[in-house]
Amino acid sequence: MIDRAIVVSDLHCGCQYGLCPARGVHLDGGGWYRPSDGQRKLWAHWRAFGKWACGVCEGKPCALVVNGDSLDGRHHGATTQASQNLTDQARIALECLETLRDMLPVRALYVVRGTEAHVGPSAESEEALATEAGARPDRNGNYARNELWLRLGAYLAHFAHAIGVTGSQAYETTALCKEAAETNADAARWGYQPPDWIVRSHRHRHAEVRLPSRHVRQTVITTPGWQMRSGYAYRGLSGRTSLPQFGGVALIAGSAEPYSRACVYPVEREPPEVCE
Repeated sequence: MIDRAIVVSDLHCGCQYGLCPARGVHLDGGGWYRPSDGQRKLWAHWRAFGKWACGVCEGKPCALVVNGDSLDGRHHGATTQASQNLTDQARIALECLETLRDMLPVRALYVVRGTEAHVGPSAESEEALATEAGARPDRNGNYARNELWLRLGAYLAHFAHAIGVTGSQAYETTALCKEAAETNADAARWGYQPPDWIVRSHRHRHAEVRLPSRHVRQTVITTPGWQMRSGYAYRGLSGRTSLPQFGGVALIAGSAEPYSRACVYPVEREPPEVCE
């Protein structure tokens, strides 16, 4: 049984602000998309994260969990996509995942479904990507799933994409505590084991809350993303004032307790204009 998992989310492949291989990608019409300077820096972080995750794995087999929004999709009338052809977007995402997987001792790949606005009704585009990538299917034979219960050693993790967001960093952990309260109440109501890790994504920011439990602690985590700020981010207060976060997390079943590690990269702040 594997005892650790590497978790990434919100790649938003296909967006001009999302993850893209530094060399660029071939498009359906025969053209070539050349990534921006920012995307090349993002790719360097992706490679650095792979090295970090490899060190965390210590040569032991791991699960790789992609916790939603692998593709940017066609959403909200946006014009920021490098290509609105979902085949192009899937090609970008597949190369990104294969690059990371080649750096790690991955025993199993799991894909969790993201937001329908990005990955389509019933996550149809993410399902196609997960099938092509060789993700493990759920009991219904779906390769991208709405949630994932994963046992790591003696401990239990629950993954789902969505969680509440806030426009204020002062309340950044409020939704995490609510997620723990609701999850634990439902487990107690029906007599199930509560998860030792509760992992959510969607907000593109890392946060972590640790609560006492029978296994020493229960950890609620939100994962950073892999998308630079688009126009949508600037609409909220936190998006206007805080820097994007890139990276992922690792869940490790220790001999004494379950624990987590995070790798988070910031982006350089916009330099000030000098008016002479």
